[in-house]
Amino acid sequence: MQDEYRTVARPGVHETEVNRSRFLCALAPAATEQEAQDFVARVRKEHTDASHNCFAYVIGADAAIQKASDDGEPGGTAGVPMLQMLLRRDMRYVVAVVTRYYGGVKLGAGGLIRAYGGSVGEALDTLGTLTRRRYRLATVTVDHQRAGKIQNDLRATGREVRDVRYGEAVTIEIGLPDAEVDALRGWLADATAGTAELELGGEAYGDA
Repeated sequence: MQDEYRTVARPGVHETEVNRSRFLCALAPAATEQEAQDFVARVRKEHTDASHNCFAYVIGADAAIQKASDDGEPGGTAGVPMLQMLLRRDMRYVVAVVTRYYGGVKLGAGGLIRAYGGSVGEALDTLGTLTRRRYRLATVTVDHQRAGKIQNDLRATGREVRDVRYGEAVTIEIGLPDAEVDALRGWLADATAGTAELELGGEAYGDA
């Protein structure tokens, strides 16, 4: 698994104009290929009168799934430069749709490549990106008496407390980098006189 990846901070649309043609780049995070395809379908439905609705998406922290479409533009002048821009910016789990309303002036292959790729780049700059980092899920089980202090100390040291459940004991679910597991184990033993239990779970990604 990749240690981290970047994605778009929020969904949104950015518009540019090149030689009287309007280019609207709609960007959104997408957790799965199906989500990306649904987003493309929604944008196409919204802009059925457009000259072209070209798209590109990258799914997977390792960019395992990459798709692009020129949607009627000359081959390789729209979807591919869009995809290349996403990859150049290290973007993952993201979908881009560039809607073109033709303005009457032909741009030529080079002009189209610059317009479609540039539209995605400008949209990324406008909407912003965020880095998501891989971490280990872990569960701390501690008695009620110590639970409040442990929670506060975890938060104070920048640990992400994801969930707290109260039963016979208190279960605190946290996320932390693999490299910090041993240090956390030692700290917990000291802080709770060895009474806390630490159980490691799977891996996930969270905001860095």
